Amino acid sequence: MSAGFVQTYRAFAHNNAWANHRLLTACTALSQGDFEAERTGFFPSLQRTLNHIYVIDLFYVDALEGGWLGPAAWKNEVPYPTLAALKPAQAAIDRRLIAVCDALTADLLDGVVRINRDSRIQTERRDRLLMHLFQHQIHHRGQANAMLSATAVAPPQLDEFFAEGEAPLRAAEFADLGWTESTVWIS
Repeated sequence: MSAGFVQTYRAFAHNNAWANHRLLTACTALSQGDFEAERTGFFPSLQRTLNHIYVIDLFYVDALEGGWLGPAAWKNEVPYPTLAALKPAQAAIDRRLIAVCDALTADLLDGVVRINRDSRIQTERRDRLLMHLFQHQIHHRGQANAMLSATAVAPPQLDEFFAEGEAPLRAAEFADLGWTESTVWIS
């Protein structure tokens, strides 16, 4: 049986949090110097790339929650200069995104989100905005993973999407996150 659109967005939110957890956990083996070191990418360090993911998540999750934070979200491009500070902040914004997706209904997916752009109000259908946000995260996590591969730390596998037969392989990480398979696949 199909998971349906609402459940699919919930699963994407969980997969996003899991991928962030995997990536940031791998990065904890880096020195602060390696975290800040200049590398090839849109945002030329792991520190700047991972903070960019957080900042844009904050911007859009706030809008999805009905907030009005707007561009103030990126006033500080590196709000968390250390991984020790960034990892729990990213986990908190990931939980907020999961809560947004857990509250979805078919009608809400078709609803409009108002986004404060300071000079104008952008309106987007909620489903389109969520797809944009997930794509943004995937794009920049891929860059961060490539940057990580240029260090002594092995980059984690981030190209999985909860294959049923691989549940035992992620059980420990799910336990770290306080999840079970049924947490992700609620109906």
